[in-house]
Amino acid sequence: MKSFTTRSLNIAFPKKDPHNALAMPIYESVAFEFASAEDIAANFRGELPAHTYSRTSNPTVEYFETKVKTITGAHQVLALSSGMAAISATILAVCKQGDNIISGKNLFGHTLALFEQSLSAYGIDTRFVDTTNPELIEPLIDKNTRAIYFETVTNPQLEIADISRLAEIANRHNILLIADSTVTPPSVFSSKSLGVHIEVMSATKFISGGATSFGGLIIDNGLYDWNKNPNCLKLTEKFGKDAFIARLRKNYYRNMGMPMTAHTANYMISGLDILELRVERCYQNCMKLGEYFRQNPKVTRVDYPGLKDSPYYDLALKQFGGVPGSVMTFDLKSEEECFRFMNRLQIIRRATNLNDNKSLIIHPYSTIYTEFSENDRREMGIRPSMMRLSVGIEGSEDLIADMEQALDE
Repeated sequence: MKSFTTRSLNIAFPKKDPHNALAMPIYESVAFEFASAEDIAANFRGELPAHTYSRTSNPTVEYFETKVKTITGAHQVLALSSGMAAISATILAVCKQGDNIISGKNLFGHTLALFEQSLSAYGIDTRFVDTTNPELIEPLIDKNTRAIYFETVTNPQLEIADISRLAEIANRHNILLIADSTVTPPSVFSSKSLGVHIEVMSATKFISGGATSFGGLIIDNGLYDWNKNPNCLKLTEKFGKDAFIARLRKNYYRNMGMPMTAHTANYMISGLDILELRVERCYQNCMKLGEYFRQNPKVTRVDYPGLKDSPYYDLALKQFGGVPGSVMTFDLKSEEECFRFMNRLQIIRRATNLNDNKSLIIHPYSTIYTEFSENDRREMGIRPSMMRLSVGIEGSEDLIADMEQALDE
């Protein structure tokens, strides 16, 4: 089966359902019974795989993980309570005090805060760099560097790095390449084929679809030798290629309370099955809105890597099949005009999420990045005149009509 949607709809349950249900049941149970004392003891020794307690694993969550694993061709997948949990757990699992990572400098605001504030307090250093210029990366690598971290499409700058070149650098130095693929879902992006070792994403966005639930994913593509990471080395003796996921499950995932709930997994399963359809509709809307913005004299700038005049178009074509998500930005003449425009919108919602079924707009300069200095915002490409539009699945003619009336004097 070649189609993403066909494959998603035909992934078997881990165990046969006694009632032959077509939809995976929601196992909203804290604990699971064993047939004997010997069996539960064997499970705790790691000799008998089974669910024991839903903070460690759950059948509905397992099925969601299985679907993602099958669709992406990953080695292992772990579903967590949020995208931020996926990022923080990944870095904590591969780094210790005194270690460092190299990261793209233009990051989602909360990821930036995690690296600059939270992880730095535990002695994990982040060295920021422009990952669209790979030659700047290698001089920053030393014996304590554990990973290169980047976003497949930065938000809201919409920059794209050459992932194959990043993978070459990571492999040359035996360090991890970690990609946040939140903006580019698995229906358009195959991280494994481009050499990414670990993929993290906020499933809250494209997979959830209707903004129904929070969730995150960690995808281990099975391309990295965990003997090369000193923080996972000991676990390779027992778990081999599963050392990273074992470290996550037995430490951060379990001990810090990061698991996804069964009800959330149920929402995610439903969203995943129609993901390809929603992404295609969003992309078509982006292209039509791009044409509209280009011909409108009141719009002073438009950015979307799917447009042929984007400096990142060729990379978007190579890495995402020309479908670099559904986030675009456009500028009016001033911040005041942006506010006036946003306040007149009737269909597009003023909200801060991404990749919802609904189209959402926000003014990044005065919201997400308001805690940064004006100089920092400008260095990150956050302009007072810029708006970020997350394009949904509404009719493109309705979205354009809404913008037309909002731009009228």
